[in-house]
Amino acid sequence: MKTYQVDKNGYYGEFGGAYVPEILHQCVEDLRNTYLEVLESDGFKEEFDRLSRDYVGRPSPLYLARRLSEKYGCKIYLKREDLNHTGAHKINNTIGQILLARRMGKTRIIAETGAGQHGVATATVCALMNMECIVYMGKTDVERQHANVQKMEMLGATVVPVTSGNMTLKDATNEAIRDWCCHPSDTYYIIGSTVGPHPYPDMVARLQSVISEEIKRQLLEKEGRDHPDYLIACVGGGSNAAGTIYHFVDDERVKIVLAEAGGKGIHSGMSAATIQLGKVGIIHGARTLVMQNEDGQIEEPYSVSAGLDYPGIGPIHANLSARRRARVLAIDDDEALEAAFELTRLEGIIPALESAHALGALAKISFEPGEVVVLTVSGRGDKDMNTYINHRLS
Repeated sequence: MKTYQVDKNGYYGEFGGAYVPEILHQCVEDLRNTYLEVLESDGFKEEFDRLSRDYVGRPSPLYLARRLSEKYGCKIYLKREDLNHTGAHKINNTIGQILLARRMGKTRIIAETGAGQHGVATATVCALMNMECIVYMGKTDVERQHANVQKMEMLGATVVPVTSGNMTLKDATNEAIRDWCCHPSDTYYIIGSTVGPHPYPDMVARLQSVISEEIKRQLLEKEGRDHPDYLIACVGGGSNAAGTIYHFVDDERVKIVLAEAGGKGIHSGMSAATIQLGKVGIIHGARTLVMQNEDGQIEEPYSVSAGLDYPGIGPIHANLSARRRARVLAIDDDEALEAAFELTRLEGIIPALESAHALGALAKISFEPGEVVVLTVSGRGDKDMNTYINHRLS
């Protein structure tokens, strides 16, 4: 059977793999040899399910957005990951990885963050499990996501502002990998998205697959069928999208739409539309699509959204695009901002700027009446209020 899932060597088609410095080879190999055994064990599943229910607040609702549906002429359900503890889907992954780290005997946790949601989720589970937590965050993002920095510090994490490059997510990831190289024995790196060397993309996708598992069950209850016609999600590294599509990716009845950050326009030189602009290369330990110049030097991405301005993309999504399983749309800053205000006015839900890119895709698709659309609202908009207010005043 044709599948879009990872193969035994850690590849999705031509994308994926593990390209790491020698000093990290053993860490990555240990993780690769351990993660499936742990994730599939009864003890892990029981603890993960209990914390998901009692601590995170799962299942997250599948909400029929009536006024939004009326506007776009179809049935739009919103998967409300914004209602999770910490305000985004990121907590699904950090709960799973901290349980794995504990079982592997690691005592020190590091993470990278862009919008700060993964940083907050990591700091949260470290507080819960009484573990040391260091979060690397680009100085640009520290300034534009200050509320999340304060939350991380209140939770007991050390936030390290990164001043290299354009001081955003890519640079934070570089620093986290450097730290890992210096402390391979006691440190566990909780990667926040479906990026990095194998097994991270597959592991993060599996932990986020709770999203699509619930969508199947909830649709059956609400629509009498266990699959939608469309799934829509935003992609930066791609973890909420991977979780949204996980149990549907091999079901060709379901159309997949991925919304990436167009920035000020694909050809403006200020964009983070990696799938449309990228060429095959290696970034942060994986072979994927990378925004790079003729010499293979990484081009700096740009997006109004701190969580989407990454110059690579998860190998899962690179493969879905290359094999035309997913339709990829670039949503520019203005389209995302307008979509955020539209959802707020029509449904009383203020989405994260990342999620607003997924909402911006609705206007670019011609739906048939009666088609069932599930769109993942990956996070809530508290962290983006300054951007929203400034946009309205400008």
